[in-house]
Parts: sequence; structure tokens; C-alpha cells
Amino acid sequence: MPPEFARRVLALLAQVPPGRVTTYGTLAELAGYPRHSRHVGHLLGHLPDGVTAPWHRVVGAGGRLSRPGSEQADWQRLLLEEEGVAFHVNGKVDMRICEWSGEVV
Repeated sequence: MPPEFARRVLALLAQVPPGRVTTYGTLAELAGYPRHSRHVGHLLGHLPDGVTAPWHRVVGAGGRLSRPGSEQADWQRLLLEEEGVAFHVNGKVDMRICEWSGEVV
């Protein structure tokens, strides 16, 4: 992916407020790269040293945490719960309440 992709995705992610989440697909689409959600995941999983981003505010479609049951998913859930993100009994984020779709807050 071109450097512009990373710049756009990270700039958008920086706008997601605490207590809200977005999806990999939404970030890709808003960045101008629809259907590149996997590239967003790869970018967030391989951030260069010194680059920080609120990666924990990005979830899969429908509010799924990536790799449920893993240490990373448990850490992500803890960070989100500390910000007040609501979860359903099935472990998915309540997107009806917590989804950020690019609106300026």
C-alpha cells in the first residue's frame, strides 16, 4: 500500500473518540480505499516504532474483536471497557451505541 494509505488511515483513527469504535472496513472506505479492510488490519498490526494509534478502537464487522479468546483480544476488551464501550452478552461491541462512522465529534 502507498504511504498515503497509512497516513490517511492513521489520521482518521486519531479522530475516533474514547468510548467509540470503528471497523477496519469503515476506516478503509473513509480513507478512500474501499474493500481494503485487511490492509488496515495489517497496518495496525505492524505500526512502526514510535508510531502510536488507538488501535483498540478498531473492531471487525458487527463489533467482533479480532482473535476472540486471545491475549490481544482480552487486552483490547479491557481497554475498551475502561473507555465505557458497551458489549453484548455474546462478546461483541454494541455498534448501535458505540460505532463511530466518521462524524466530527
